[in-house]
Amino acid sequence: MANVNKDSLISSISAITELSKKDIELTIETMTDVITKSIRSGDKVTLTGFGTFRVSDRAAREGINPQTKEKIQIPAMKVPKFTAGKTLKEAVR
Repeated sequence: MANVNKDSLISSISAITELSKKDIELTIETMTDVITKSIRSGDKVTLTGFGTFRVSDRAAREGINPQTKEKIQIPAMKVPKFTAGKTLKEAVR
């Protein structure tokens, strides 16, 4: 199974659409910036058929330091979440 990174994604899209790699890179960077700013402000971003990006609250909990086996407190925090859409789920099955 191959790993698809940003450069290979840009190359693949460029080959399919015949748009310049520079334009595609700008589009991808802009899309990720807009998604990041939107979820940072508490909004949910839905790409129909692909999935939904949102922020989730993670409760404070107790953990264990694996080196010392000492118990530590892990503070509550906000974390990004992605939920795959129906079309993406069916494509992967």
